[in-house]
Amino acid sequence: MNSFSLGETVYHNALATDADVAGFRLEGEASIGFPGGRLRMENLRDPGEGQRSNFVFWCPETFPADVSIAWDFWPVREPGLCILFFAATGGSGEDLFDPALDERSGEYKQYHHGDINALHVSYFRRRWPEERAFHTCNLRKSYGFHMVAQGADPIPSVDDAVSPYRIQVIKCGAEVAFSINELPIFAWSDDGVSYGPVLGGGKIGLRQMAPLVGEYANLSVRKVQRA
Repeated sequence: MNSFSLGETVYHNALATDADVAGFRLEGEASIGFPGGRLRMENLRDPGEGQRSNFVFWCPETFPADVSIAWDFWPVREPGLCILFFAATGGSGEDLFDPALDERSGEYKQYHHGDINALHVSYFRRRWPEERAFHTCNLRKSYGFHMVAQGADPIPSVDDAVSPYRIQVIKCGAEVAFSINELPIFAWSDDGVSYGPVLGGGKIGLRQMAPLVGEYANLSVRKVQRA
């Protein structure tokens, strides 16, 4: 995995109280609370409704192109899965919240075949039997549903988890690296041709697939450059 040098912190959020997420935007329906002083998210719609029961919780900040994004994660209830969207913008470079963009409500197709571009890494993938039997983390690039990198997921099932797990995504130029508790999971370099131009800066959002319950804390975004 390539080496990167972390620079100044451009954003930190403890995710500990309602005030910490006052500017966040929820797409879909979810319970947002803070038991134990950390963000807990849980679907409100019946998982039997399929994609309509899932949701995305967006941070309002727009981040630079070259950043490290890290957070603490506690898996509380499975099945389900978690995704981090990053470098997210409108398809023509608009702000992700531009009112001219189509309305989004948490259904996955709106995020990979809608009018936005993003990178998204899925982790703690425990929704379908094949995911529970063989744990992986996947990186996709959108527009489109392009699987560009995959690695083994070291987080055990909820009953055996010793949380929190420190999760980190680094995006530096065309390169993306993903790690959990400083263990490298995958790295990928975008050639800027196969799946469209290299993405730049944008917004980040946390997605959950019902009926998973997850908790998050200590979200930190730092500038990064190649070492």
